[in-house]
Amino acid sequence: MIFCLPGDKNRGRLKMDNGISNGIMGQVIPYTDVTVSRLIFAVIVLIAGFILVKILVYIFRRGMRKTKLPELTTQFLANFLSILLYVIVFLIFLKSLNFDVDSFVVGLSAIIGLVLGLGMQDTFTNITAGIWVAAIRPIDTGEVVTVNGQTGKIKSVSIMSTELLTPDNQLITVPNKLVWGSSIVNMTRMPTRRVSVDVGISYSSDLEKAIRIALDLMKGHPLVLPDPEPAVVTTELASSSVNLQLRAWTNTEDLWGVKNDLTAGIFEAYGREGIEIPFPQIDVHVKETKE
Repeated sequence: MIFCLPGDKNRGRLKMDNGISNGIMGQVIPYTDVTVSRLIFAVIVLIAGFILVKILVYIFRRGMRKTKLPELTTQFLANFLSILLYVIVFLIFLKSLNFDVDSFVVGLSAIIGLVLGLGMQDTFTNITAGIWVAAIRPIDTGEVVTVNGQTGKIKSVSIMSTELLTPDNQLITVPNKLVWGSSIVNMTRMPTRRVSVDVGISYSSDLEKAIRIALDLMKGHPLVLPDPEPAVVTTELASSSVNLQLRAWTNTEDLWGVKNDLTAGIFEAYGREGIEIPFPQIDVHVKETKE
């Protein structure tokens, strides 16, 4: 007859539980040579890596804000760093699953070479163009520009493309190669801009009086800068009018408000002072012929 002490029973039950646990963790996932324990470890590494990337990118952004680099460059570098770190985390994840990462990198390089040979050069051209845009800064976040025929405010510049927000709230995405490879008109980079307002007066109107009224209007506007001085020039002797152009300088942020005020103001001032703004007209002469 065999007697078992209570402690012996507990130790036996513990060994049995450990055996079951080790058996489950040591099982190989079907169609792979990866064990359950290795898979769990790899998933933990992947999640921890993603969290670490978020933290590192956040620290990088905070550090870059303390420098004199513009927001556009900071944003571009942060995106580039984020992608690079995610690739590293993914490679570590594969290594945790006992994959041959070295051969994977070699294979990936071969695939990239094949993709380039099949016409994906545009992808890398866009990346290179994005680096040049971020480094030289012909545009910056928040500026209003015309790029490749599209006009809008710069919202962001990513590795592949630049986003413009139009005045009517449309989002336009332009590939970076088109941004770098085309003329860029930056409307808000300079602190001051010239406002131009075109108006035509009839040939019977007093030209000197019309010019004097326009100058008084511009000089009396509180947002028109005194230097350079406002000016009125005769731009054309058209078929039915003498065309004038009002030219006034103002701060860039006040441009559209001043333009609207001068356009409405010159119309009212000419109407009040008897300066005629003619409609386009055609004189038709009918000649009768005798039969």
